[in-house]
Amino acid sequence: MQDFQLQGEFIELNVLLKLLALAPSGGGAKALIAAGEVHVDGLVETRIRRKLRPGQTVSVADDEIRIVKAVP
Repeated sequence: MQDFQLQGEFIELNVLLKLLALAPSGGGAKALIAAGEVHVDGLVETRIRRKLRPGQTVSVADDEIRIVKAVP
């Protein structure tokens, strides 16, 4: 599991996938989400712009990312 340090209040799911290179592009992120291959807190997530906040976990295939608040 890897931690993602969140700088603001939230990050959108599609942006996170693209930023961490779990999807090759924004379109790739949308396709992964639409195909039901992305889980948030263990449940399939189909909302492309789902807002993720500290404490949540995102899973794609064998990758698992925990959203944590950035340390100042």
